[in-house]
This record gives sequence, structure tokens and C-alpha cells, in this order.
Amino acid sequence: MKRSSRTAKPSPCITTKVAYHKPIPEKKQQSGMSGMMGAWIQAEKMVQVALILPCAAFIGWAIGVGLDHLLHQTWIATAGVVFGVIAGLVGVIRMAIGYGSGPGADGKDANGSGAGDSGTQQ
Repeated sequence: MKRSSRTAKPSPCITTKVAYHKPIPEKKQQSGMSGMMGAWIQAEKMVQVALILPCAAFIGWAIGVGLDHLLHQTWIATAGVVFGVIAGLVGVIRMAIGYGSGPGADGKDANGSGAGDSGTQQ
């Protein structure tokens, strides 16, 4: 008489039998934005936004003063300051929009093609 040996064979996992199983992705650490380094990067961004307006105004004034002396005028320095302030405001607004929307703010997808969500270019 033959003895039947019952060896316990491991059954396959239930997740391999499900047709549309999507495993839960593991959380990835943000590269370069964690801990103390992330705090320094955020502080640098805020300092950059805070300094761009006065620097632009100063550069506009300096160019205006130079043109005043070169062209023997008195109003170009004032126009330079106004132009510098407007340029600084545009720069600050562009930076704030870029920082607020996070990665992909330039309208490009992950591979940088610029195709957007639909994948078709117009």
C-alpha cells in the first residue's frame, strides 16, 4: 500500500491572482528637501525674493545716473528707478508663482517635452 505524503505546498498569494492589482507604492524621500538642508533652501528662496526688488531699483537708479551724466539730463535717474521697480516687481511675481506651483511650473511634463497632459502638441 502506497502512503500518500501530504507535503504542504505554499499557496500563491492572493494579490497575484487579482487581475487589476496595483501595489501601494512606497513613500520616497524628497531628494534634497528634507531636514536641515530643506530649511536652508527655503530660507534662500525667501531671501532671494526679498532682495530682488531693492536690487533692481538700485541697478535702475545707477544706470539712470550714468545716463544723466553722459547725456547732461536730470530726469533719467528717476525713470531708471521707476523702470527698476517695475522690473523687480515682475521678477518677484514670477518667482512667487514659480515657487507656489511647485515642480512642473513651466508647463512641461516629466520628460520635459512640454506636451502637457494630453500628450498632443498643438
